[in-house]
Parts: sequence; structure tokens; C-alpha cells
Amino acid sequence: MNAVLNQPHTRTTAEWQAADAAHYLHPFTDFKGLANKGSRVIVKADDIYLWDSDGRKILDAMSGLWCVNVGYGRQELIDAATRQLKELPFYNSFFQTATPPAIELAELLAEVTPPQFQHVFFAGSGSEGNDTVVRMVRRYWDILGQPQRKVIISRRNAYHGSTMAGASLGGMSGMHEQGGLPIPDIVHIEQPFWFELGRNQSRDDFGRTAASWLEAKILEIGADKVAAFIGEPVQGAGGVIVPPATYWPEIQKICDKHGILLVSDEVICGFGRTGQWFGCETMGTKPDLMTFAKGVTSGYIPLGGVMVGERVAKVLIDQGGEFAHGYTYSGHPVACAVAIANIRVIQKEGLVERVREDVGPYLAQRYAELAEHPLVGEAQTCGLMGALQLVKDKASGATFDPALEVGMVCRGHCFGNGLIMRAVGDRMIIAPPLVITRAQIDELVALARRCLDLTLADVKARGWL
Repeated sequence: MNAVLNQPHTRTTAEWQAADAAHYLHPFTDFKGLANKGSRVIVKADDIYLWDSDGRKILDAMSGLWCVNVGYGRQELIDAATRQLKELPFYNSFFQTATPPAIELAELLAEVTPPQFQHVFFAGSGSEGNDTVVRMVRRYWDILGQPQRKVIISRRNAYHGSTMAGASLGGMSGMHEQGGLPIPDIVHIEQPFWFELGRNQSRDDFGRTAASWLEAKILEIGADKVAAFIGEPVQGAGGVIVPPATYWPEIQKICDKHGILLVSDEVICGFGRTGQWFGCETMGTKPDLMTFAKGVTSGYIPLGGVMVGERVAKVLIDQGGEFAHGYTYSGHPVACAVAIANIRVIQKEGLVERVREDVGPYLAQRYAELAEHPLVGEAQTCGLMGALQLVKDKASGATFDPALEVGMVCRGHCFGNGLIMRAVGDRMIIAPPLVITRAQIDELVALARRCLDLTLADVKARGWL
């Protein structure tokens, strides 16, 4: 067995798939269905491209899973991990102990995040970060003598992770149907999805309407029982739902009015994806807590955490005593070393500015051209995130029967033509690496158009149009 493991690329695709089906249970997967079909085996990557075990080159328009902001194959990150592995591969943050990489990363995060954030609590992922948020928010109100403030408000179709608390904070019905979720004292309001819910209003008016749902829920529950509101600046896994410009400023006003903590889940939007370092800066909010992961290391190694604003940190530090929460890998020295190297690359190459001033506007321009396609009812972008809403009737905006899974038909054509574009229902989404060039955006858009054409021909042939 060891000899086989030491020669990973000697197996054929079929052999890899057989071993995968025999032992590996994948996330968000019908295990039996995948075993019958066979998984796609990715064997190498460089820049914004992947190669599978059959040698096919694929443009990764999803940055892995929203992670690989600086692209694949960055030697700076590999070297940082190697140096740290040689010097101190692991020590924990328990027992009143710290390591230099964790301290230095905490300093660097305080530098690049909005000014109210001077403290960080490290975790291993975005899910763990959002679990931490639940514990920290409730602890904050307990210390202030308001233990009844337990309720956290989130949104339908939001994604905040897959742990019990993370999945509860998220608003995805398919996840709530499994495992008796959500846990108590987590409630949801509707999402600010203009195309689905607000086409009878202007986008700006709908933004204010959608924000008003938060205040209605606060008043329904009682402001004295509400601890926090959590939201992604742009709902990523929900389908790149870019809210109207009026939405987040109104949400901020409502939270301020009722004294409720505002939590910005920056796991997807953070570290430059929206054209600012963090999505809250793009949307004009001043959150009290901010969850991060993914882009902090560009996915090269797992790391997550929570930036803790001074409003909360001062209470936890000055009045709180012991906070009975943490993880084995909180502040993992290798992960922190890689994160430092990753942030330095983003700074050195001006990737945030590049997204804001160059490739982000160019993607918006090219994506707007795809809105002309007969299958596309709406094209949205925010920085280097984009979505195409597939529709049955362009004039009315009528959508396909969800049971037809037209988005999955389109995704199949994308995979078959060397493009990773994700389907969320009938919404096709992208989030390419921040290092993508204009020429590569042209390549991405050409591939997307080809796949839309193939999908259109397919749905016509099936009699769905």
C-alpha cells in the first residue's frame, strides 16, 4: 500500500475513481450517485488553470472554492510553509502560549482590516469562525447583564458554513432539513434578491424594502432579545446575490437604532474580491465582528477567524474573564505563516486596487455582453464575482421549472468545455482568482458564451423551450 501511495500519479483515472468510490465520502454529494458516475480527479494547477487526470486543461473561474485569490503555484506561499514547517510545524494557542507567526498575522490583520478591528480570534475555517461568532456574541451580552439577548438574525439562502451553528446561521432549506436545524434562537428574514423578489420595484426601492424586513423581525421578537444580525456583503454560495446599493446602509441604520451587533461574513468577500480589502468597505457598513477564511491564505492551507471590533473586544477583555472557547488549530503557525505571505503578495502586487480599477470593471463590461444571450435574464458582477440568471423567457423573466435543473445542464457543458462555472439552481456563478488578466477574462467569457449556446440547443432539443 505504501508503495502505491508514494507514487500517486501512476494510477489511471479509472483506478483513482474506483479508490475514491470505495473510501472517500465527498461534501454536499449523493454518495451513491457519484460512485456510479466517477469523480473528476484534479492532479495539478498553475495560475488560474487546473489539469485533470486525463490531461484536460480547465480554466478555474471559481478560485477553487472562492479561495485561491493569488492563483495557483505561488512560490512565496510554498516557501513560507516550508520554512515554518522546518522551524516550528505546530504549537497550540492554549496554556497562555503564542507563536511568532500567529502574533505577526494578528498585527497584519489589524493593519489591513477596517480601523475598528484591532483584535482577532483564530479558527480553522469559516464554519468555525461563525461558530465562534455565536459563542462570542452571546458571551458579550451575558457580560453586559443582558443574557436574554440570544437571538441572531440571518437571511434565507445565506451560507455561513456547515457546522451545527454555521448551518443554522445559513438559510438554506436543504441543509435545515437534515439534522434538526436550525438550533434555537437563530431566525431568518428574506434575502435582498431583486430578480426573484423585487422586480415590481426599482432596485433602490427594493433595497430599502428588503432592509425593512430586518426591522420588522426585530420588532416581532423584541429588540431586547436580539443579539446580532449576520450577513454576507454579497451572498456567495446563494448565487452571487449582489444587493441594491441602498440595502446595506439601511441595515446599518437599523442595527444602530436598536443597539444590535452587526456581523459581516467576509469568508468569500474578504481579501480583495469586491475591489476593497473587505466587502463591508464596498457596501459602506461598519460591522462589530467580521468572519474570514478562504482568501486569507488563498486556500493553500486551512485558516479562519473572527476580527473583533473594539465595541466587543473591550467588553471581552476588560470585563469578560475566561472565554471558554477555542480550537486545537487556532493560530496554527504554518497556516499563519502562509497567510502573512499571501497578504504580502496581495499588497505587493496591488491586487485589491487591480480588482477595483482594472479587471473588476472589465469583467463587468464583458459580463454585460452575456446579458444579451437568449437564456440570460440578468448578469450581475461585484469586483471579481459574477452571476448569470438563466431564464425561460427573457421578456418576462420567467424561469424554468427548478425540477429541470437547467443550471446543472449548463454546468455539464462548462465542465465538458474546460470551464469551471458553478450552478446555484439556475444561476451560473463565477469568482476567478484576483490575478486573472483581461485576456483571460476574454477567454472565460468566450467559454461561457459557448456553454450558454450549447445549453440553449440542449433545452430546445429536450422540448423545454
